[in-house]
Amino acid sequence: MEQSEQQFTHQGMNVHVMKSDKFKTTTFMVMLRAPLTKETVSLRALLPHVLQGGTEKWPTRQKLRVHLDDLYGARLSGDVRKSGEQHVMTFFMDVANERYLKDSEPLLQQALDVLADVLIHPVTNNGAFMSDVVEREKRTLKQRIESVYDDKMRFANMRATEVMCEGEPYAIPAFGDIEGVEVITAEALYAYYKQMLQSDQIDLYVVGDVDEDEVSESIHQAFTLPQTTPHRAKVRVETPSVQEVKIISEKQKIKQGKLNMGFRTHTFYGDHDYAAMQVFNGLYGGFAHSKLFINVREKESLAYYAASRLESHKGILMVMAGIEFDKYDRAVEIIKEQFEGMKQGDFTEDEIAQTKSMLINQLLETTDSASGQIELHYREQLSQVNQSVEALIEQIKQVSKEDIQACANKCQLDTIYFLKGEDEHETSSI
Repeated sequence: MEQSEQQFTHQGMNVHVMKSDKFKTTTFMVMLRAPLTKETVSLRALLPHVLQGGTEKWPTRQKLRVHLDDLYGARLSGDVRKSGEQHVMTFFMDVANERYLKDSEPLLQQALDVLADVLIHPVTNNGAFMSDVVEREKRTLKQRIESVYDDKMRFANMRATEVMCEGEPYAIPAFGDIEGVEVITAEALYAYYKQMLQSDQIDLYVVGDVDEDEVSESIHQAFTLPQTTPHRAKVRVETPSVQEVKIISEKQKIKQGKLNMGFRTHTFYGDHDYAAMQVFNGLYGGFAHSKLFINVREKESLAYYAASRLESHKGILMVMAGIEFDKYDRAVEIIKEQFEGMKQGDFTEDEIAQTKSMLINQLLETTDSASGQIELHYREQLSQVNQSVEALIEQIKQVSKEDIQACANKCQLDTIYFLKGEDEHETSSI
């Protein structure tokens, strides 16, 4: 299998060409990142959808979609997410590779033209985006924000993060808020968009069976970007030690309680103990053989679900469990017990080996898709750490029981958040 990588800079944009004959399509991904702030989060959440609403060449969403269909059903999408305290806007495009088609249409160039048009040649009117497009996408974004309130698992996770990270940018939801979306005008959004092109850190990925020189030439033809002065803010922001555990409960009309417990890990992607923290999380709550799943869900039947998840760009581990309202005290107690057990080394070599195997399989599965390869590479860019998948796998293999215990002892419980029913009386602990 042929695989190689080339990087260059074009008008301030970092270009990564990942040549691979593993895929029959060519995948493009543009990432634009800036610090996560309350002032810009709603604008950024709205922008990728407005930009797909039409370009100078294809002035409506429908005409753009018809053109994509003509390119052998090319796919285009855009969205935002937060990675640590950075807000990342992503445009994804996937197109057939002309090398595997009977026709020799220049699909690579045409796909890059579409991507460049969406990003830097949107349809406008008198120095503003089209107001009908902006209003339509505002309605859709508000519905998306409101849908979080209907999904109580997501809502509890959002609220636990807001409580835990109060005063930190990470507390800000990636899609902004209703009030922030409401006040956006077509003029204000366009003004921010122009500023964003100049100040965001922009990365363009191209993955597929491509000729690097051809890709370079096509990018130079398609993308005419303004002179950029991108933010150089580091993703990593050290978190303070926990002085006191925050315990918060809130009530809603729900039938099942949502318990979230947030820990500060003080470990970030690229740290010397990052691999050990991954193994710790896998053993504690990351997989079906984990302590939380077996003891909280299976043995004690305390939870409908019980799991833990790492946010490695923020140094946070979040435990999530769906429980009966009256099981709160016991659920918190046993989650803490399992955490103490991890500190004491209450796990076997077989469990360690199983966890390592599952983590390694996850990584290898991620590399089986073009978008997965991009995500792994971009994680390095965000953290300013040069670490290959092979190197990370080797580090996972070398993790010892003592390394896992050290990670457990490093973690600090920061927040306990419980979402319960409106008719529930206060429990003894809340």
